[in-house]
Amino acid sequence: MSDVSVLVLVGSLRAGSTNLQLAHAASEISADGVSLTIFDGLSDIPFYNEDIDVEGSVPAAAETFRAAVSAADALLVLTPEHNGTIPAVLKNAIDWSSRPFGASSVSGKPLAVIGSAYGQFGGVWAQDETRKAFGIAGATILDDVTLSIPGSVVRFAETHPRDDAEVVAQLTAVVDGIVRALETPAAA
Repeated sequence: MSDVSVLVLVGSLRAGSTNLQLAHAASEISADGVSLTIFDGLSDIPFYNEDIDVEGSVPAAAETFRAAVSAADALLVLTPEHNGTIPAVLKNAIDWSSRPFGASSVSGKPLAVIGSAYGQFGGVWAQDETRKAFGIAGATILDDVTLSIPGSVVRFAETHPRDDAEVVAQLTAVVDGIVRALETPAAA
């Protein structure tokens, strides 16, 4: 397979986010020929509004985001859990990537959702809701490529995820799973 481009979306805007740290760790350990690019402009995209999603009025940040999604071979989404569900910035990204209707930039793209959260379940509710929403938007959800890391605030208080051998092995498996999905033709 030729080079693989994976766009990484992080649902936390905090500079010290453990999910952002996980995204950086994943990009550092990816195999040769696999490029993980963290999209850092989610906070610049205005809330989705059909009134501004018309030719000539689409905000530049939304156009940049859609172009990045379109250019990627696959997506990796990392999400914390906010009040038991998806952070608003990530839901907004889903809305922008799902439109215009019939021309979704995420349509047919393999997409994996992983993440960490402070609670004992590692944000699985947010991950499930993210998979559901991206699936409705047209992405090909990789249900078998998962990773939930509970107790992130404590686990990564003094250790960066890239220095945790167990996490590095899990992230390697996630990236390998995304690449495998691209190598395996979709079932007809």
